[in-house]
Amino acid sequence: MDDRFAYALALGDDALILGQRLAEWVSNAPTLEEELALANVALDHIGRARMFYARAAEIAADGRGEDDLAFGRDCRAFTNLLINELPRGDFAFTMVRQFLVDAFNVPFLARLAESADAAFAAIGEKAVKESTYHLRRSRDWVLRLGDGTAESHLRAQCAIDELWGYTPELFEPFAAEARLADAGIAIDRAAVASKWRQTVAATFAEATLQLPAETWRVRGGRDGVHTEHLGYLLAEMQFLQRAYPGQQW
Repeated sequence: MDDRFAYALALGDDALILGQRLAEWVSNAPTLEEELALANVALDHIGRARMFYARAAEIAADGRGEDDLAFGRDCRAFTNLLINELPRGDFAFTMVRQFLVDAFNVPFLARLAESADAAFAAIGEKAVKESTYHLRRSRDWVLRLGDGTAESHLRAQCAIDELWGYTPELFEPFAAEARLADAGIAIDRAAVASKWRQTVAATFAEATLQLPAETWRVRGGRDGVHTEHLGYLLAEMQFLQRAYPGQQW
């Protein structure tokens, strides 16, 4: 498998799966304003997935397109990070997860915009603008929830504690990514860890939330080893295309 294909596919999977989780808030959000906002953020992620899948399809040049990559693969073929596939949970869980991912995406995509691969650089340049807005919004919600009522503080802290062991995977490169990083195409994930931790620590302190002890961690998403939740998500997301294959939307 071409390293660039694997890289584009992994980044596309990250964006698609998180976008699908965010889209689950449509008709379920606490307010109409939040429903529209979450839907727009979901569309940004799905649009980003399309760009990465289009790049992957271009590299593979085997007749597959965006729909084939999104709707024609089973769980073990998806290589998204595990944090993105976890059920949406309550509103605090969604916003804390979004903040943790956004705080990573902004410095990561800013570096991707400097990739030696012009196509990856173009995606990074476009996507970092979206993620900058996403981070501003999710950070504001973490502050509101953490420094709000006793109930909102408790829910936000519980979400942090549940998610924390999934965050180390954000900074673990897979083999193809490491080789591409040496070539100046991919991004050294470890290089953005300090910026991420600085953003997270400062925000949690302002929100009166605690950084958890690093007592556990999980990994496996990049190897196609997922939680049970991804299968249910894909069953719903892929149903129509699998029932009526080859349709154009």
